[in-house]
Amino acid sequence: MKNYIEKEKKLESVLKKLNTMSNRVFKMNNDINSLNLEKNQLLREKQEAEKNFIDLSKHHEKLKSELEKIDKGVSHKFGNQDNFNQKIDELNQETETLIDEIEKWET
Repeated sequence: MKNYIEKEKKLESVLKKLNTMSNRVFKMNNDINSLNLEKNQLLREKQEAEKNFIDLSKHHEKLKSELEKIDKGVSHKFGNQDNFNQKIDELNQETETLIDEIEKWET
Protein backbone atom coordinates (compact mmCIF):
# COMPACT_ATOMS: atom_id res chain seq x y z
CA MET A 1 0.00 0.00 0.00
CA LYS A 2 2.83 2.30 0.79
CA ASN A 3 4.09 1.75 -2.70
CA TYR A 4 0.72 2.81 -4.17
CA ILE A 5 0.63 5.99 -2.10
CA GLU A 6 4.13 6.95 -3.27
CA LYS A 7 3.20 6.19 -6.85
CA GLU A 8 0.03 8.26 -6.50
CA LYS A 9 2.00 11.21 -5.09
CA LYS A 10 4.53 10.95 -7.89
CA LEU A 11 1.72 10.74 -10.42
CA GLU A 12 0.05 13.84 -8.97
CA SER A 13 3.37 15.67 -9.03
CA VAL A 14 3.91 14.74 -12.67
CA LEU A 15 0.34 15.79 -13.54
CA LYS A 16 0.90 19.19 -11.89
CA LYS A 17 4.11 19.64 -13.83
CA LEU A 18 2.36 18.67 -17.07
CA ASN A 19 -0.46 21.06 -16.33
CA THR A 20 2.04 23.86 -15.65
CA MET A 21 3.91 23.03 -18.86
CA SER A 22 0.65 22.96 -20.79
CA ASN A 23 -0.18 26.45 -19.51
CA ARG A 24 3.26 27.67 -20.52
CA VAL A 25 2.88 26.18 -24.01
CA PHE A 26 -0.54 27.83 -24.34
CA LYS A 27 0.93 31.19 -23.26
CA MET A 28 3.85 30.74 -25.68
CA ASN A 29 1.39 30.00 -28.52
CA ASN A 30 -0.50 33.19 -27.69
CA ASP A 31 2.78 35.11 -27.68
CA ILE A 32 3.75 33.59 -31.03
CA ASN A 33 0.37 34.54 -32.51
CA SER A 34 0.76 38.10 -31.22
CA LEU A 35 4.26 38.30 -32.69
CA ASN A 36 2.99 37.01 -36.05
CA LEU A 37 0.24 39.64 -36.08
CA GLU A 38 2.77 42.35 -35.28
CA LYS A 39 5.15 41.04 -37.95
CA ASN A 40 2.37 41.11 -40.55
CA GLN A 41 1.45 44.66 -39.55
CA LEU A 42 5.08 45.73 -39.88
CA LEU A 43 5.32 44.08 -43.31
CA ARG A 44 2.22 45.99 -44.47
CA GLU A 45 3.70 49.23 -43.16
CA LYS A 46 6.99 48.44 -44.90
CA GLN A 47 5.20 47.83 -48.21
CA GLU A 48 3.28 51.07 -47.84
CA ALA A 49 6.48 52.96 -47.01
CA GLU A 50 8.22 51.47 -50.06
CA LYS A 51 5.27 52.45 -52.28
CA ASN A 52 5.33 55.98 -50.85
CA PHE A 53 9.10 56.14 -51.42
CA ILE A 54 8.67 55.12 -55.07
CA ASP A 55 5.89 57.68 -55.55
CA LEU A 56 7.96 60.41 -53.91
CA SER A 57 10.99 59.48 -56.02
CA LYS A 58 8.94 59.78 -59.21
CA HIS A 59 7.51 63.11 -58.06
CA HIS A 60 11.02 64.30 -57.17
CA GLU A 61 12.32 63.39 -60.63
CA LYS A 62 9.37 65.16 -62.26
CA LEU A 63 9.94 68.31 -60.22
CA LYS A 64 13.67 68.12 -60.88
CA SER A 65 13.01 67.91 -64.63
CA GLU A 66 10.61 70.85 -64.51
CA LEU A 67 13.13 72.89 -62.54
CA GLU A 68 15.84 72.12 -65.11
CA LYS A 69 13.50 73.28 -67.90
CA ILE A 70 12.77 76.49 -65.99
CA ASP A 71 16.49 77.05 -65.38
CA LYS A 72 17.23 76.58 -69.07
CA GLY A 73 14.42 78.98 -69.99
CA VAL A 74 15.67 81.60 -67.56
CA SER A 75 19.26 81.18 -68.72
CA HIS A 76 18.17 81.46 -72.34
CA LYS A 77 16.00 84.48 -71.61
CA PHE A 78 18.65 86.30 -69.64
CA GLY A 79 21.30 85.21 -72.11
CA ASN A 80 19.20 86.80 -74.86
CA GLN A 81 18.61 89.85 -72.69
CA ASP A 82 22.36 90.26 -72.20
CA ASN A 83 22.81 89.95 -75.95
CA PHE A 84 20.00 92.46 -76.46
CA ASN A 85 21.57 94.89 -73.99
CA GLN A 86 24.89 94.53 -75.77
CA LYS A 87 23.24 95.31 -79.12
CA ILE A 88 21.57 98.39 -77.60
CA ASP A 89 24.93 99.57 -76.29
CA GLU A 90 26.47 99.10 -79.74
CA LEU A 91 23.59 101.04 -81.34
CA ASN A 92 24.00 103.81 -78.77
CA GLN A 93 27.70 104.04 -79.60
CA GLU A 94 26.95 104.12 -83.33
CA THR A 95 24.29 106.79 -82.73
CA GLU A 96 26.74 108.90 -80.77
CA THR A 97 29.29 108.49 -83.54
CA LEU A 98 26.72 109.52 -86.14
CA ILE A 99 25.66 112.52 -84.06
CA ASP A 100 29.30 113.54 -83.76
CA GLU A 101 29.67 113.19 -87.53
CA ILE A 102 26.54 115.23 -88.16
CA GLU A 103 27.74 117.93 -85.80
CA LYS A 104 31.05 118.06 -87.66
CA TRP A 105 29.22 118.54 -90.96
CA GLU A 106 27.00 121.24 -89.57
CA THR A 107 29.89 123.30 -88.32
